[in-house]
Amino acid sequence: MTSAAVEILGLGLGILGWVGVILACGLPMWQVSAFIDVNIVVAQTIWEGLWMNCVVQSTGQMQCKVYDSILALPPEVQAGRALTVIVALLGLVALMVTVVGAQCTNCIRPGKMKSRIVIAGGAIYILCGVLVLIPLCWFANIVISDFYDPTVPSSKKREMGAALYIGWAATALLLFGGCLICCCSCSQRDESSFPVKYSAPRRPTSNGEYDKKNYV
Repeated sequence: MTSAAVEILGLGLGILGWVGVILACGLPMWQVSAFIDVNIVVAQTIWEGLWMNCVVQSTGQMQCKVYDSILALPPEVQAGRALTVIVALLGLVALMVTVVGAQCTNCIRPGKMKSRIVIAGGAIYILCGVLVLIPLCWFANIVISDFYDPTVPSSKKREMGAALYIGWAATALLLFGGCLICCCSCSQRDESSFPVKYSAPRRPTSNGEYDKKNYV
């Protein structure tokens, strides 16, 4: 596989990861109700996300309510909001930077600057993966700690929702795509930086012939 194809593959994985982060940010299923009682027949299921919480009735009806106050939210929700929004914006920046420096585009002339721009785009994708991993692991730690805490009532216990798993998958795509972009650009730059050999000018001797020691 050529370096351009690997670069396009990394860019595609980065875009998929970026879309996955946006999807996980908007989904209300970061925490869901835990069914641990003896009677598993429940009338409603509770979903809690970064922006709203939803109650799903056993009849299939769903009611969602956006959080009223931002300052009254738990610190993990506030941090999750801020980091996921930052990652969504950085992902757009990474996309534009990578496209500008990609081998398949002619926005910049080929050279070291073009490779550096692509490496910068891959590094931003890696940064996005690291930033979005913080709220995901924070939420997972809280959910697991509360689940095994005997002082927390059964009605307050939660389980990890689908948004966390989507976020982890998006993180893996961002990290892997960013690494592919950076590695491909670094190898391309190493291949293009070859040493230049100079040969001495051919000077005629006294008898009008060229000296053989001038040939390389």
